[in-house]
Amino acid sequence: MLRTLPQIRYQGQVYRLAAAAVFTLLTILSARVTIETGLVPFTLQPLAVLLAGLTLGARDGAISQVVYVALIAAGLPLDARGLGAAALFGPTGGYLIGFVAAAAAAGWLAERGGSRLWQRWLAGVAGIAVLYLFGVAHLQMYAGMDWSAAWAAGGAPFLLPDLAKAVIAAALAEGGRKVLLWHKSTTSR
Repeated sequence: MLRTLPQIRYQGQVYRLAAAAVFTLLTILSARVTIETGLVPFTLQPLAVLLAGLTLGARDGAISQVVYVALIAAGLPLDARGLGAAALFGPTGGYLIGFVAAAAAAGWLAERGGSRLWQRWLAGVAGIAVLYLFGVAHLQMYAGMDWSAAWAAGGAPFLLPDLAKAVIAAALAEGGRKVLLWHKSTTSR
C-alpha cells in the first residue's frame, strides 16, 4: 500500500504544516508558468496540485491548496493572471476552488491505493477529473455556455497535457515522499 506522510507515525504538526506550505509555494510558483489560451490559461498548477495530494495525502494536500486559495481570496495576486480575489469570480474560479478537491481526491486515493506508478497515475487522473468537474461547471455558469462549449473551452484542450502532468506527478510523488520522510528521520534523532 502506498504510504503518505499522514500515515507515518510521530510527525509533528509543525513539520506537516511546513510540508503543506512547501506545496502552497509550489502552486504559487507554478502559476507563473502560464500560456494564455483564451478564457482558461495553460499553467503548471495541476501538476503542483496533484503532487500535493499524492505526496502529502488527502488532508495535508487539501490544506496546502486551501492556503493557496485563501491567499488569493485575501487579495494577493498569486493566480495565473495576477488578479487576486477577482480570479475567484472569473472564468478560472472553479479551477482554483477545484484545486482543494483535486488534491484531496488524489491524496485520498493514493492513501488507499498501491505504490505502483500506474496506481498513483490513476489517483492523479481522478484528481484531474475532479478539477475539471469544478472548473468546467464554473466556466459554464460564468460564460453562459452549454456543457459542450464549456468543455471545448476549458477541458478538452488541456486533457492530454494534464494526463501527462498526472504521469509526472505520479513519478515524482514517491521521490518527494522519500525526501520528506528522510528529512523527518534525520531531524528526529
